[in-house]
Parts: sequence; structure tokens; C-alpha cells
Amino acid sequence: MANIPPQPWPTGLADQVEPLVTRVLAPNPSPYTFTGTQTYVVGPLDGPDCAVIDPGPADEAHIDAIMAAIGARQVTAIMCTHTHRDHSPAAAPLAALTNAPVVGCAPLVLQVEGPRSDEAFDTTYAPTRVLEDGEAMRGTGWTLTAVATPGHTSNHLCFALEESGALFTGDHVMGWSTSVVIPPDGDMGDYMASLEKLLAREDVRYHSAHGAAIEKPRQLVRGMIGHRRQRENQILRLLAEEARPVSGFIPAMYKGLDERLIPAAEMSVTAHLIDLEKRGLAGFDGQNWRVA
Repeated sequence: MANIPPQPWPTGLADQVEPLVTRVLAPNPSPYTFTGTQTYVVGPLDGPDCAVIDPGPADEAHIDAIMAAIGARQVTAIMCTHTHRDHSPAAAPLAALTNAPVVGCAPLVLQVEGPRSDEAFDTTYAPTRVLEDGEAMRGTGWTLTAVATPGHTSNHLCFALEESGALFTGDHVMGWSTSVVIPPDGDMGDYMASLEKLLAREDVRYHSAHGAAIEKPRQLVRGMIGHRRQRENQILRLLAEEARPVSGFIPAMYKGLDERLIPAAEMSVTAHLIDLEKRGLAGFDGQNWRVA
């Protein structure tokens, strides 16, 4: 992951990044969110309506900044790419202020007990409508089409802005960092298939939830696929040397890693190992991973 750039950041400011798209940065920077979560307001500035993508955390100042960016326009839809706590909690209070429906990804059904009951997920998310792959929301001068991209989470969607060729990628593809895939909900096999799906598309630009716009999206996606394959090959080489626990992969694979990011690296390695196990290339004996 890249270092967070020095402040000031444009937190709370309405930044028009293309004619139909305004970006508002939430005040939640961290090693996992970069400078913060980016909310997008989609629609002509002088139009009658708009959509809001990834409203972000339920932070009062951030919600006020979104409302300022919306202005006099009617909100047709509040759209969420997935339900991590830095993306969807503001949907409910924003819906109460605007009377707009919450649409987009499905709610994530968490187990009452066990590892899927992860505090990273927003359990308050309650969409009015779940969009299937290829379904669209339309307003005056804008069309947003859902593109199913499971992997980072099982319910992850991207949204394609048909009028400009841009794709809102949430956390699936980001310019500042690779996406973290956290089992058991996150699935590396699904994530790789979703990357291949985006590689086959012809989007001209990506707007992610964290970091700058991506102006060469297919080049980036091709590189991300290569990076993941390289990580997979590293794991297989290390397994061939000896059986080891997940923590035993980190020193060889992530030299000089910030200690705060070691848990994320371990989760990523685990996701790769589970995928290799599904493909019959690795096995787990309850303590160590080994070659199958």
C-alpha cells in the first residue's frame, strides 16, 4: 500500500472531476482508506436530479458536504458498491434527508457468530432495491448500470456511467493500492474473475472510492492480475520449501511492510491459500499450509 500523502486533502469540498461527476472526500483517512472514502454525486450540475454513489461513513460533516454538493437537485438514488463501514452507513441518514431510495448492492447476511460477524461490515444497510448485474438507474442526462464484481466482498458492485464511459469501482480497483480480500466473505477466485471481467470491458476511466481517478484502467487491471498471479506463485514456491502457517509467509513476501498492515497481508495470503486449496494445489492440516 502507498503512503498517505501529506495534508491538506480536499476533505468536504465538492470537486468536479468530469462534467457529470462531483467528488466529496469523507474525513476518515487511515492505512486502509488512504485519504478517506470518496462519495460521488452524478448528474449535471444544472440538472433537476442526481445520484449519490457510496455515501460513506455516517459522519455529520460529511453528510452536510454531500448535501451541499447535491444543491437544489432531487436525489433519484443513493447507490452503494458494498457494505463496508466506510461506504454505506451514511445511506440511511442521507435517505431521510432527501427521501431518495437506497439501491445497489445486496445486504450482506452475517452469521450471528463466527468470522463473518466482522465489525468492518455495516449491519444497518437496508436497500430499497437490489440491482442485478446489468440493471440500470436513470436520471436526466445520466445512466448508471450495475456491474457485478464479487471478490473484495461477496456483494460488491461497480457502476458504469454510460454517458461518459466512466466506471465507479468502489474498492474493487483502486489506483493507490490493491484491494484487500478478506475470507470467508472475500473470495480470491471471485476477485480474479471480476478483474478479468473488467479487463474485457472498454471503460475509459475509473473513479474508485479511494485515490485519484484512473485514466488507463485496462493497463492497471492487467497489472493487478499479474501482481496477484505473482503472489500466488510466491506462495507456491514457499510451500514447496516447507509447510508453514500463514504468518510464515509474510517476511518473505512483504519485506519492510508497515506493521499496521501485517493483518491485511495475512488475510490476503489466506485468501490466496483458500483459493489454491479449492483448486487442489494446497492443503491445510489445522496448523500449517502445505503443498497438496
